[in-house]
Amino acid sequence: MPKQPAKGPSQRQLRVAEEIRQALSRALERGDIYDPELTRRPVTVTKVDLSPDMRNAMVSVTPLGGGDAKPTLDALKRQKGVLRSHVANSVHMKYVPALRFLEDTSFDIADNIGALLRDPHVAQDLSSDEDADDYDKEDD
Repeated sequence: MPKQPAKGPSQRQLRVAEEIRQALSRALERGDIYDPELTRRPVTVTKVDLSPDMRNAMVSVTPLGGGDAKPTLDALKRQKGVLRSHVANSVHMKYVPALRFLEDTSFDIADNIGALLRDPHVAQDLSSDEDADDYDKEDD
């Protein structure tokens, strides 16, 4: 039997993931977590992805202001149980998902794309494409 193509997350998964993201953000913002690394450096919770059975949550985080995320990830892993209990108190679910913390690299990727678009060679190509589009519109 051939495999079905993978579906995207359901509306329920998206809603619960957003509630978990907000609960984690509130706990980190209020300073409920007593870890020197987390109090010294604010953390942004950018995204939460839930498994289809909602037993596992992959939490994407980035330290505010960028920089090395390894110490922050280590601190979050140390405080995983405390954070999970905050999620349990905030989000009413039968099972609270296990939390796994990952570094969010989307901001770095966006910076690289921005730098590429500002490159003089690419900017020249982009401006010549826009000129060609303007030329095509004048012909209509």
